[in-house]
Amino acid sequence: MNSETVSNLVTTGVGSEAAPVEIDEPSSKRLRQATSNVWNFFKKLGPDKDGVERAECKGCKKVFKVGGKRYGTSTIKRHLDSCTQIKHEDIGQTIAELQLKMGSLKIDSGVARDMFAGYVVAGDKPFNMVDDRRFRNWVKYISPTLKLPSRNTVKADIVKVHKREAAKLKKILVSIPNRICLTSDLWTSSTNEGFICLTAHFVDENWKLQSKIFNFCHMPPPHTGYELSSKIFTLLTEWKVDKKIFSITLDNASSNDTCVEHLKSTLDVHGSLLCGGEFFHVRCSAHILNLIVQDGMKICGDAVCKIREGIKFLRKSESRMVKFKECFEDIEGLEYTTALCLDVPTRWNSLYAMLASAIPYKKAFELYKVKEAGFREYCPSSDEWRRTEKICDFLLPFYETTKLMSGTSYPTSNLYFLQVWQIQLILMNSLKNDEVLIRNMGEKMMIKFKKYWEEYSVVLAFGAVLDLRFKLNTLVHCYNEIDPISAKDKVEHVKSKLYKLFEVYDQNSSTTVESSSQLSSNFSQATSSAIGTQLIKIVGVSIFIYLIICVFYFSCFLIHILFVMQRI
Repeated sequence: MNSETVSNLVTTGVGSEAAPVEIDEPSSKRLRQATSNVWNFFKKLGPDKDGVERAECKGCKKVFKVGGKRYGTSTIKRHLDSCTQIKHEDIGQTIAELQLKMGSLKIDSGVARDMFAGYVVAGDKPFNMVDDRRFRNWVKYISPTLKLPSRNTVKADIVKVHKREAAKLKKILVSIPNRICLTSDLWTSSTNEGFICLTAHFVDENWKLQSKIFNFCHMPPPHTGYELSSKIFTLLTEWKVDKKIFSITLDNASSNDTCVEHLKSTLDVHGSLLCGGEFFHVRCSAHILNLIVQDGMKICGDAVCKIREGIKFLRKSESRMVKFKECFEDIEGLEYTTALCLDVPTRWNSLYAMLASAIPYKKAFELYKVKEAGFREYCPSSDEWRRTEKICDFLLPFYETTKLMSGTSYPTSNLYFLQVWQIQLILMNSLKNDEVLIRNMGEKMMIKFKKYWEEYSVVLAFGAVLDLRFKLNTLVHCYNEIDPISAKDKVEHVKSKLYKLFEVYDQNSSTTVESSSQLSSNFSQATSSAIGTQLIKIVGVSIFIYLIICVFYFSCFLIHILFVMQRI
């Protein structure tokens, strides 16, 4: 038995129960153990029909040729960088853990640099941290053989990681059959520089909701609607998803309306939008809700201002907060459990949080007013505390709706309809409230509500219809609660739009199936033709060989006859 036979037995894993093997010839080549780190992510399949070894990626299940002088591990190493089913940071961690278990840590400089680049990005670390002498000494102590990169190398590595991950994301976006929803926002930094952020939301092949930032980049002036639409369209073409867009969600700035109209016409010219872009523009529900509440808070009275100024007074110095906390010792059953917080002008829900944090401590406010004369002008009266409590109770549903609609780890489109309907009912009931302040707030807020939500967003109402918990009957009930006269027409309007969208999807899917069938038919015809041609060639060659054999045998027969006749 030669060395090749022994090698095959070792590769196929012959057990101890097999018959003993005697080796007549000493092996000239020893089997070398696969030591490359890539084998942690590939499964050996053994030799194929051509005798070449095959290996399968544990992530995407793709098969590669490996082994021998011609096929090494370079190909599968390159595949690890582009495989979308294996996270790159997991590669370095797995390798490190495996090598630690083996007793010796052999550091791969490429993997170490990629992991360090990920650490810098995730931790928002400065590039010049690698120039710190104490940091370099610490790394040198941990691993004397590890060469720490420079700040420019770290920057280059981060760009490399970004390009690699962007390439993976592009492959995923091309592979998914569904469409993509966009959100975008524009703001100006403290240095008066404009920035734009474009985010994509889609369902991947595993039916998981994904949100990926396409671009976060500088947006030079002017920030007009035309410039914004041109910028967004350029970014979409760079990602090659300009033909897969379903909708875009923006806030209610006037420039965004112009942006949507121009972007919709640009995409529609290329035939990229469904239903001519009828469902393309979606207004940000959280932003509308913020505008509604902000209008109501303009007439909330002096009580809220006093509470805000009082908290500022207390938080201005540590001694005042210490003295304020001492008041809790004199009040039975009251403890300082939640810190006092201030509101932010651009986020109304922070106003509710400020009121909710101050109301439980109203007795402490009253006692501190007695101890600190300068605080008396900031402490609300009993009547003002009562009105503040009513305002806080009135704002609670708005606060909860804002939190619910601002979720990022779960779908929110199916929640929109019921939340907007609930807000409308609350505003309608506020117009009948006994408290004059609540009625006035409700009137102001209802005006803003009708400006944006007089007609509910149809495309977001689809979410409630497609939710198995709600379906179409929920819309019928909700519309009847608001206005029984127009309820039937509104429900029919939503149904007609839903059926229209379904028909477009049905036509697109039918076209795709027909195209696939045509391709399959063409392929079958081409295959049949190729097979027929090959058969003709095989038959022709066989006949030719048969004729040659016949001629050969006939020649032999003649030679034999001539030889016999000569002997006679």
